[in-house]
Amino acid sequence: MRSVVSFNESWSFHEGFGQRLLDAFDGTRSVSLPHTAVELPFNYFDETLYQRAFTYQKILRWLPEFEGREVSIVFDGAMADSVVYLNGEQIVAHKDGYTPFEARLTGKLLPGDNLITVKIDGSENPAIPPFGGRIDYLTYAGIYRDAWLKVTGAVSISNIKIETANVLSDAKSVSVRCHLANPQSSGFIGTVTGSLKDSSGTVIATATADTTGEDVTLSFEDLTDILLWDISSPTLYEIVVDLKTSHGSDRLSSHFGFRTAEFTPEGFLLNGAPLKLRGLNRHQSFPYVGYAAGRSAQERDADIMKSVLKCNIVRTSHYPQSKWFLDQCDRIGLLVFEEIHGWQHIGDLEWQKESIENVRRMIERDWNHPSIVIWGVRINESLDSHDFYTETNRLARELDPTRQTGGVRYLTDSELLEDVYTMNDFILGNEELPGANRPRTALRRQQENTGLDRKVPYLITEFNGHMHPTKIYDQEARQVEHVRRHLEVLNAAYGDPDISGAIGWCMFDYNTHKDFGSGDRICYHGVLDMFREPKFAAYVYSSQCDPSDEIIMKPVTFWARGERNIGGVLPLIILTNCDEVELKYGSLIKRIGPDRENYPHLPHPPVVLDHRHFTADELGTWGLEWLDGEFTGYIDGQPVARLRLAADPLPMTLEVVADSTSLKARERDTTRVVIRALDQYGQRLPFLHDNVALHVDGPARIVGRSIVPLQGGTAGFWLEATGLTGSITVEAITSRFSPVTLHVTAV
Repeated sequence: MRSVVSFNESWSFHEGFGQRLLDAFDGTRSVSLPHTAVELPFNYFDETLYQRAFTYQKILRWLPEFEGREVSIVFDGAMADSVVYLNGEQIVAHKDGYTPFEARLTGKLLPGDNLITVKIDGSENPAIPPFGGRIDYLTYAGIYRDAWLKVTGAVSISNIKIETANVLSDAKSVSVRCHLANPQSSGFIGTVTGSLKDSSGTVIATATADTTGEDVTLSFEDLTDILLWDISSPTLYEIVVDLKTSHGSDRLSSHFGFRTAEFTPEGFLLNGAPLKLRGLNRHQSFPYVGYAAGRSAQERDADIMKSVLKCNIVRTSHYPQSKWFLDQCDRIGLLVFEEIHGWQHIGDLEWQKESIENVRRMIERDWNHPSIVIWGVRINESLDSHDFYTETNRLARELDPTRQTGGVRYLTDSELLEDVYTMNDFILGNEELPGANRPRTALRRQQENTGLDRKVPYLITEFNGHMHPTKIYDQEARQVEHVRRHLEVLNAAYGDPDISGAIGWCMFDYNTHKDFGSGDRICYHGVLDMFREPKFAAYVYSSQCDPSDEIIMKPVTFWARGERNIGGVLPLIILTNCDEVELKYGSLIKRIGPDRENYPHLPHPPVVLDHRHFTADELGTWGLEWLDGEFTGYIDGQPVARLRLAADPLPMTLEVVADSTSLKARERDTTRVVIRALDQYGQRLPFLHDNVALHVDGPARIVGRSIVPLQGGTAGFWLEATGLTGSITVEAITSRFSPVTLHVTAV
């Protein structure tokens, strides 16, 4: 039977690469995977630091169970140009930094110790995607995802492709295409059995087929009492495939869901029902460690997107992302637009050939995820390339006829070879460019962008972002405008039935090349900062959820009379899903409903307090003295949320909160820890920028610096288990607050 075990521990890491490293093993600098070759500062660094060669080595000791079996090492991802050696002999080369690859060791392992060497070249090699031009993100070198030691029989199951049919009927069906691996090419007679399990693990159907070496397809028909996979009830089923041959047995399983997903000229349909898509783009990067964040961090990002930001779709900009992230999207009901890697640049024919293979690798890795509803088979924002994109679309449709294709562009009148016209519409903000002479428009009508004489399936894949970068500590006026831009685009998308939805740029701030961002190697394009702390614009998205999910009421203000250029806080946007919001300011009381005049299409328009709601005498009271603001949210006439903003905010509390207080020691697990400086009413102090010194006691380490600055009254870090179990304490010390201790356990 198959064995797949972690191969993450006890790697020796070296800078550079040379013949010596193929022959010698120096285990003095031990690292575990996932690993980044260079741990970078938070900002202001030279990204060429990691654009060079690095070497990883590990001893694999011969085991009796290897005899007569297939032995390989599977790397989930390494950046970027990888070569694997066994005892000095090259085994496999892989130029794709975003998809798995396998180093087959069968027949080459020696009794005793075997030296595994992996050369990683972090150079931006123009011969392989996404390199050759300039890209607005970093490609951090290292074996940044997990590695696995896989042992199977001489014949095994290499992959399974699950397709559902008759999903909206009472009696549903499933087909399972089983791909077999027989590297030694010897003949055999075997039996393939598939078991369909429900979410409790109960087998509800089986199917069997014989094989003499060819791939086989199993069918499950007339399935009743099947629950659909949906964003509100993401029911997962499992297919377990068993192979029995004269060479032994093997087993491979995959989760999937029963659902239909279709982009139409009239919008997007999930399980036949209209759904307006509302989402954000996500990079897979983290401060300091770049791509090298493990399972829990990846899963937490999916949770933040769904449970905090209340989005229903994420785009994996601009590359296939961690399987842990996608698995979590399946579990929680978050739709995914997944695309091949690249950014504007298209290389020569060999480069394009590699990119076409990237389409294959992406789809064959991820084709069973019910969360994925569209394949992105075009280099992000690239020019038209008829032959190239004809082939990427052909291959995607051949490999997976169950999903539509898209291709993200930002130029109008682009050739449509995909099933869905996916467009980055940055028209909002262009009216400010010199000579633009445009009225303020949130989104263009689809045919203005497509240039077609007909309507087609159409999706907005980016907006805002670089048109209005905003830091979490920026002045209030800029943050208000940031909020307004996201509101306007979402309102326009909801109001246009020809648009399937809109995916904003982007989820959080990210490190980037020197050619982009704010000059400090950060693009401040997110609605969250790099530690996933919300800016005001984050509540544009979260406030669109149903109140039964969560009550949202967030005034877009620091509540300081002198913060805005004109003084005061009007107009005051309150991002909320309440029916009404009441402001109490001294003796002045105003209860206001949503601003449907300016945002008529949003599920939950913001409440906007402005001069329309006050008499001249009432406005005068704002100038006499500055008082606390008290806000109460109402639904069906009943108070459901209360908030108080201090006229005289004082530093009162240093809050230190971990996403989890338990770490899996053997997995080198991590948890995000957020630090917030709060006033007497529990509100973040936006202009407190003190340093926080961190001290750790126990089997864990701080990822990054041990002294972190508060930015806009907040900071963060990731705490990583170091492999041992035990109690962990983290003490946070500042000059303004009493020390705070956080307790975590490594288990």
